[in-house]
Amino acid sequence: MPGNSKRKGAIRKSSKRPTAGSGGRVRQGLEGKGPTPKAADRPNHKAHKFRTKAEQSASARPKRRSAGDDEWIAGRNSVVEALRAGVPVSGVYVAEGTERDARLREAFKLAAEGGISLLEVTRAELDRRTDKAVHQGLAARIPAYEYAHPSDLLDDAAERGEAPLIVALDSVTDPRNLGAVVRSAAAFGAHGVVVPERRAARMTASAWKSSAGAAARLPVAHATNLVRTLKDYQDAGCQVVGLAASGDLTLPDLLADPDLASGPLVVVVGSEGDGLSRLVGETCDRLLSIPMASSVESLNAGVAASIALYALAQHR
Repeated sequence: MPGNSKRKGAIRKSSKRPTAGSGGRVRQGLEGKGPTPKAADRPNHKAHKFRTKAEQSASARPKRRSAGDDEWIAGRNSVVEALRAGVPVSGVYVAEGTERDARLREAFKLAAEGGISLLEVTRAELDRRTDKAVHQGLAARIPAYEYAHPSDLLDDAAERGEAPLIVALDSVTDPRNLGAVVRSAAAFGAHGVVVPERRAARMTASAWKSSAGAAARLPVAHATNLVRTLKDYQDAGCQVVGLAASGDLTLPDLLADPDLASGPLVVVVGSEGDGLSRLVGETCDRLLSIPMASSVESLNAGVAASIALYALAQHR
């Protein structure tokens, strides 16, 4: 009907939309895009993928896992050495009637300076707490170590905007070697150490002392299954390199490959006697050998890890 502007076809609509003038387009093209986003905020960057992977699995895993019951250090020399090394002692126990000597007085002094509680108990009570170890009237209690989750190490690297560098230990049972590896990993910029839950060294007092306090600064993670953990790291974009005397890749070769040496990397160290286990060796992307004199058959885990980490730190 005439005058009904709502009926279909009453108003002719233009199919062309007004466009901006060339001046506007040119001006927009000349405008700056602002500061470059951080690596972890760029969707196509490796650091962003690491952070995304960690966030996706964060809700499905515990952040820290306890090693179990408290550990006891028995004996005057052992307690004094632990206090000197900064082992996180939660209490020093002395048996009633124990003769005071220079070591006992030093233990009391170190405990007082560190704000550590000092308790006097009966000799029978100290025997019970230390499982009848030769304690010489003095013992110290260490709380159970709180292990990180393996994915926490990727989190730490992503937060720093760095390519992950992780050390994994396979069948290393000497806690002193574990402590030495932790010390080297902290010194050369690694983001953490991974150890299997079973048949492997734990963060005991010996490991703490060997780490020279580095265990308080660098996370140590527990892997329920080391092979599965290494595959998870590979899925996250890491290259897994195992140290082996028969490796097809030498340390100089590794450093000559900038993508491998500077990229996300997991260095796996086996035991001195048996080296890498079969399944772990097969899981590694490459096997790395350290050139040395023919008269030397092998290096212990702590020394081998230190050499490899030092070379990588110099390259990075």
